[in-house]
Amino acid sequence: MAYKVVDHPLVKHKLALLRSKDTGTKDFRGLIKELSSILAYEASWKFETEPVKIETPIAATEGLKLSGKKVGVVAILRAGLGMVDGVLEHFPNAKVGHFGMKRDEETLSPKAYYSSYLDNLDVRNLLVVDPMLATGGTAIAALDLLKEKGAQNLYLLNVIASEQGVKNLTEKHPDVEGLACAVDPVLDNKGYIAPGLGDAGDRLFGTE
Repeated sequence: MAYKVVDHPLVKHKLALLRSKDTGTKDFRGLIKELSSILAYEASWKFETEPVKIETPIAATEGLKLSGKKVGVVAILRAGLGMVDGVLEHFPNAKVGHFGMKRDEETLSPKAYYSSYLDNLDVRNLLVVDPMLATGGTAIAALDLLKEKGAQNLYLLNVIASEQGVKNLTEKHPDVEGLACAVDPVLDNKGYIAPGLGDAGDRLFGTE
């Protein structure tokens, strides 16, 4: 599978607003939710369907519904929490798991401090959400843990990724479908995406 950029005028418009340092917390949260909903919609193109018989007000017909694979959402804390509601707009019955993955600011490597796994990982379509894919270390570590628990159908949703992060991810997990609203070219000396949008967690929750 490949890492895909959702190249749509509406996404570009919302992303420009999201990047702006003048966008406040309330609007930032709303934009993250809207872009997450679009990413979840795009990811679901690969979901399998099965026929279902229905009755319209006019006649009997046949439609399609999502197949038996249940959907799960895995939020990488803390910024991934901001994406959950957008995904649940399309999959309101999805169960939600969490990974606490904190980046060591010196080594830039992730350290796990919390995990809450869903059941039946092997038969779920799992949408792993984190607004930023910088070095890719946090996402790679989360995907490693999920695969160790049996997960097979994995999708990683990011709002913004870096070229280095995409490269690292596709090398470690070539079978994972990745989607983002943009891929930026640079990581600065602190491991932040440039131009990026700053610290997504701080902007979502109004912290510094």
